[in-house]
Amino acid sequence: MMSNDWNMKTYMKGAAMLTVAAIIVKLLSAVYRIPFQNLVGDEGFYIYQQVYPFIAIITTWTSYGFAVALSKILSDYKVSGKAYAIPKVRQIAFYYIGIISILFFLFLFFGADSLANAMGDAHLAQLLKAGSYVILLMPILAVLKGEFQSEGRMESVAYAQIVEQAVRVSVILLGTWIVVSNTLDLYKAGSMAMYGAVVGELAGVLFLSFAYWKTVRHKSMDNKSQPVQLWPVVKDLTLISIGASISALLFLLLQLVDSFTVFQLLLESGMQKQQAMEKKGIYDRGQPLVQLGIVIASTLSLAIVPLVAHRMNKEKGRTAIPFMQLTYRVAFTFGIAATLGLIVVLPYVNEMLFQTRDESITLMVFSFQIIWMSLILTLMAMLQGSGKVGMPTLFLLLGVCSKWLLNGMLIPSYGVLGAAISGNISLAIVFVLMFYYFKKSWKISFASFSFYKGIAISSIMMIVCVVAYVYVADAFLFARLSSRIQSVVISLSAVLLGACIFLVILAKRRVIAEKEWFLLPFGRRMATFQLWLNKEK
Repeated sequence: MMSNDWNMKTYMKGAAMLTVAAIIVKLLSAVYRIPFQNLVGDEGFYIYQQVYPFIAIITTWTSYGFAVALSKILSDYKVSGKAYAIPKVRQIAFYYIGIISILFFLFLFFGADSLANAMGDAHLAQLLKAGSYVILLMPILAVLKGEFQSEGRMESVAYAQIVEQAVRVSVILLGTWIVVSNTLDLYKAGSMAMYGAVVGELAGVLFLSFAYWKTVRHKSMDNKSQPVQLWPVVKDLTLISIGASISALLFLLLQLVDSFTVFQLLLESGMQKQQAMEKKGIYDRGQPLVQLGIVIASTLSLAIVPLVAHRMNKEKGRTAIPFMQLTYRVAFTFGIAATLGLIVVLPYVNEMLFQTRDESITLMVFSFQIIWMSLILTLMAMLQGSGKVGMPTLFLLLGVCSKWLLNGMLIPSYGVLGAAISGNISLAIVFVLMFYYFKKSWKISFASFSFYKGIAISSIMMIVCVVAYVYVADAFLFARLSSRIQSVVISLSAVLLGACIFLVILAKRRVIAEKEWFLLPFGRRMATFQLWLNKEK
């Protein structure tokens, strides 16, 4: 019993480290785009964002999805007393992921010209070729991550993810700065950014290889390989990897649709090529804003899957219900807060981060995706934890198809604003379908009327106070500052003010109970503050 407790504590500690690493990686992934855009401008940002989804989709599926799938399969073999077969399973996984990676590499490298032409910009081919090399690193990266996770050694995977992203971001920003300083070729700057991804993944491979050489290899070499049926392993790797990564892929797939449609449709509507590039680049400013907004929801989704899966095996899954309700309420709370808080100060945030206030209305509409993505990620994680991934995956793919169709309908009339609207409609469709499907499987109520009332009051008070403050700050307090400095000061102070007002009212009304705060990552401080604020009660 003590051994099981120790193993659980070790696992939870490792899982917590993996969650913290995921937060750091997601923040870096969103934040680096801001200085990058400042270096290359809207046209350069367009160039990078056109190609980024291709690389990100493949690497997410292989290095994350396959790693999760392999770790689960290896763990199952250990639990069922078939540890003798693990070397063969690992070998099958390596060759299978290797074949997939080589096929994708060949498709991207030799199909770069065709893909670039399909996007309406032949010069993008050089970026696709540069980024394609990262795919060749995926087999060893996925197998090493899967091996470490199956052993419960989450710390190594967590450190590797941070190393990958830190090196990648450093190479992208430093390399881009060098290229931009010496040449005006923005496509070369974009290629440098793609090579940054290659170097980052290589750093992750080297880090895990060294850690493997020091630790896991000694344990692995004791097992003699035994015959294993090929098809069941391949089937499980495919299905589990898709289920594990599909929610993360949704946002990337929507970006891929935009890569093929937005620029082309802007040109067809009569816009000049240079202007269309810049408009697409400005529209793409919404990507890092949404990424930052869904950090809490995506972090919760990482934590809830194993928890729900574990609780599902007890009392017919009834013990999982309180965690499902809490996760949904927290995702809804912070999704609403992040969306509305961002929208009321967006013109200032836009200029603070990206130098101009262009298309602020479009970015406001774009920002509503934070709510939909927060709820979709949460529902998908809960369904995944209960073993239901087939139908939700179809819903997500339907959302991608809807995005493609709606872009064609709305962009010719409304430009990039139409693309932002189509993104929201597509995600709303996915959410409604997934919510209905969840309700059919689980007859539970996520939240009471008093919860929604508390969120509404907190949101309205936050908006009223922040709008009033912004008006006074813009007209009187900081009117003499230069435009961008004024935006920096107003943005930061307004965001801080809005967050404080929202959290104080949230705590005063006990929208989320103290005992529930204690269950959340970093929730202890909020629980303590809430208890202090309501001590007279």
